[in-house]
Amino acid sequence: MSQNDEWYIHSPQARKKLYKRVLIVVSLSQIFGGAGLAAGITVGALLAQQMLGTDALAGVPTALFTIGSALAAFVVGKVSQRYGRRIGLTAGFLTGGLGAVGVVMATLANSVALLFLSLFIYGAGTATNLQARYAGTDLATKKQRATAVSITMVMTTFGAVAGPNLVDVMGAFALSIGVPALSGPFLLSATAFIVAGLILFIMLRPDPLTIAQKLQQQETEQPTTSNRTVNKRALTVGVTVMVLTQIVMVAIMTMTPVHMIHHGHHLGDVGLVIAFHVGAMYLPSLFTGVLVDKLGRTAMSIASGVTLLLAGLVAALAPADSMTLLIVALSLLGLGWNFGLISGTAQIVDATEPSTRAKVQGNVDVLIALSGASGGVLSGMVVAHSSYAFLSVAGGLLSLLLIPVVIWSRSEKRVENVSMKG
Repeated sequence: MSQNDEWYIHSPQARKKLYKRVLIVVSLSQIFGGAGLAAGITVGALLAQQMLGTDALAGVPTALFTIGSALAAFVVGKVSQRYGRRIGLTAGFLTGGLGAVGVVMATLANSVALLFLSLFIYGAGTATNLQARYAGTDLATKKQRATAVSITMVMTTFGAVAGPNLVDVMGAFALSIGVPALSGPFLLSATAFIVAGLILFIMLRPDPLTIAQKLQQQETEQPTTSNRTVNKRALTVGVTVMVLTQIVMVAIMTMTPVHMIHHGHHLGDVGLVIAFHVGAMYLPSLFTGVLVDKLGRTAMSIASGVTLLLAGLVAALAPADSMTLLIVALSLLGLGWNFGLISGTAQIVDATEPSTRAKVQGNVDVLIALSGASGGVLSGMVVAHSSYAFLSVAGGLLSLLLIPVVIWSRSEKRVENVSMKG
């Protein structure tokens, strides 16, 4: 243990300052990470539609980069557990940047195979951007955890909202250098992911997870506490909340650009709707985090299900030419996802300890990514064989499963409390 690490372990004031500095560094990286992830969700489906000539496979790009993000989440979690957040997150962002470069090369070569491979690799940036939220919680107290997650997610808003609004600008820039317009946003993604990785590599010192692990070792005198490193029930509920919200959000979000283009909207309109959607995914986070810490994980999980149901109903009933209602629908979709992600994340952090936390979090994000991939693939097939309205209603109804899940968790907790008293 270095002398510098000992200073943080033995000084609560030093840890408090480090906690604040970690939030600043992670938040700065999230600004660029948010801009990087925006390209895939804004033009990924349109790029596949253009190169493949069919709507049925329009969900494949979302599926590919979410499957890629699943693998990356597992690897980043394992690497972070062993070498710290700094190395794990840096490697993930740089890999995502490489994938974005590959997408641009695929459009130049008109290679579907290279496009699919590159989208798979690009998913590493998406996974890393999501996993970075955990870094802010490593040194947080239980009452600070949801708020810590929310602070980093708020900062993601700046890049994530700017990204879709730069679709036309980046498209024009791409054309000016001889690159197809739809690959323009991926030029932005490549730069943004690489910058995010460099920020973490240079500035995330000392590593917050390493300090948290050493602090746990210092405070733990009996090795038997290792048997209590995971609260399985809380972990199950947290995972279920995030998986369901991810499936619903990705399914409706993926097909909205295709739905809009089919009904006469241009790329700028798509960018505006997605910008509102991404803004609603991240901007309310600061308030959501406080609500999760104050009102509880259960209440906000139920709020997530209800909000996603409203999003699905508005999307289904909105006239295709109504920008206002599409913005409302996608904003509600983003907000419902936000409620679910932060409440679920807080439950997962609550259920783990530093000795296993990064690895467990990586495994959880694998499930989230795979659920997103499923939502992406199925969304194109559902719309091709039915309609966008049917997809939206089905997604909204699926989100209601969150309510019995959290009620089950509350009843189990009451049974446990009664048995303990007895």
